[in-house]
Amino acid sequence: MTSPLDDLERLRASIDNMDAILLHTLAERFKLTQQVGVLKAQNDMPPADKARESRQIDRLQRLASESGLDPAFAEKFLNFIVAEVIRHHEKIRSSS
Repeated sequence: MTSPLDDLERLRASIDNMDAILLHTLAERFKLTQQVGVLKAQNDMPPADKARESRQIDRLQRLASESGLDPAFAEKFLNFIVAEVIRHHEKIRSSS
């Protein structure tokens, strides 16, 4: 039988692993969106794509619901990421 402190440490170690996975996944995602930003800049495409953003929000809200995660949180999370991606795209565009 384990103690509550042992259980807490085990759970926290798993959380730490998940945090690392999230950060590495975000880094890979941003590498891809940087490539998208270069492609958009080279082809005079706007940094933002509201139609795609809307589709992605709908998709992630659905996935969140299926996964037991609050869809509103999923939308806020995506909006945060998209804002950062657009900022990167605008920076790429201005340096081209």
